[in-house]
Amino acid sequence: MNAFRPPVYRSVRALTRPFPRTAVTVAAACALCALSVVPTAGPVLADDGDGQGSQGSPSSVSMAGGGALLFEPGVHAEPHSGAPDVPSGLSALSWLVSDATTGQVLAAKNAHRQLPPASTLKTLFADTVLPRFSRDTTHKVTDSDLADIGAGSSLVGIQSGQTYTVADLWHGVFLASGNDAVHVLAHMNGSVAQTVSEMQAKARMLGADDTHVVSPDGYDEPGQVSSAYDLAVFARAGLQNADFADYCSTKSVDFPGGYDAHGNYVDSFGVENTNRLLTGEKGVTPYPGLVGVKNGYTTNAGNTLIAAARRDGRTLITTVMNPQSGALNAVYNEAAELLDWGFEAAGRTTSVGTLNTAQPAGLQGASAAAPGSKHDQQAGPAGAQKQAGEAGRADEADEAGKTTATGNIPASPASAHGSTASATAWYIGGGLAVAAGVSVLVLRRRSAGRAR
Repeated sequence: MNAFRPPVYRSVRALTRPFPRTAVTVAAACALCALSVVPTAGPVLADDGDGQGSQGSPSSVSMAGGGALLFEPGVHAEPHSGAPDVPSGLSALSWLVSDATTGQVLAAKNAHRQLPPASTLKTLFADTVLPRFSRDTTHKVTDSDLADIGAGSSLVGIQSGQTYTVADLWHGVFLASGNDAVHVLAHMNGSVAQTVSEMQAKARMLGADDTHVVSPDGYDEPGQVSSAYDLAVFARAGLQNADFADYCSTKSVDFPGGYDAHGNYVDSFGVENTNRLLTGEKGVTPYPGLVGVKNGYTTNAGNTLIAAARRDGRTLITTVMNPQSGALNAVYNEAAELLDWGFEAAGRTTSVGTLNTAQPAGLQGASAAAPGSKHDQQAGPAGAQKQAGEAGRADEADEAGKTTATGNIPASPASAHGSTASATAWYIGGGLAVAAGVSVLVLRRRSAGRAR
């Protein structure tokens, strides 16, 4: 009588055989696909604890944020033999020089350091809202349009009950840095909160990940930051719009008068651009070929400036944030030095980065800050402006030309599109890993069946 053999014997023997080549190939392919979509770390901007902004970390993708070198602290420039050295003695906390046409960054210092932008943030406001309305569109201002403007804000003198053209309002924004004009345009756009949310989305779309928008006008608010890099991106985008380029290069206009809400007649009055590098006011020499863009000042941000100039067919953009020298007009003088160097060194220096980091159209939706998000909730001017108090003063007309204040500057949160991309990558990678496991199991069982 034969001994009983358990039926599992052949199955065990079959399973001890080497896997078929087909199973190995399928499993390896799935595993490689899974690894290819696992997310890598992007730029992380964290507070370095000194209360004066932070320098982000480079992404594993070399062009994120303009290139890895721009995330390194300090001055970066690579002039060729015979080219001039970068100006020494510049006191700004951060600055950048770039070519507006090619997007090449010629030199930079702390390009991604997050700092309060003051009214230079109005360039992002213009990038977002200016294309929405024809310059000939008219709007009758209401009291609600002018509500909740921060105490000490710079104003052009908008009158409730008066009708203005959109061009009038943009002259108020660019020349007088009028927060009243900003608020009127923001209400025309839907609301202040909606405009802030759209500005945040626009910044991400342009690849400006250092910027966290809380107010549309640059008025000091807790957590509102940008960087020399991002401001250059905003200016470059804006200068491609003819109206933007026209407004930011206008030296003076007559601002319309008329009857206000109380029936009082207000005479028209002249408004002059507060950008001294353009007008040559208060001891500043006008820079030859200057084409704008925007200056700013608050007690927290100090002096900030985006300046663009054209010479011999080349347009350069420089951004300067918060000079520390204490010298009168330091922000203008340091910007002029950087522009002089840029025009002399252009063509004789190796690029240290690029402004060409805008996301493809297919990715723009994922990067936008959705209404109702943290950005949207922080947009409301009530409450936060009261906390800012005098620290929120944004009066370029009384600009001191020097600064000693560098208040607490919290880091902005990680960008929304980074989180979305990471989650998606993990889902895809996990699915492919499961598929690899299933394919091995199925092929193993088929092999076992054939061996019986």
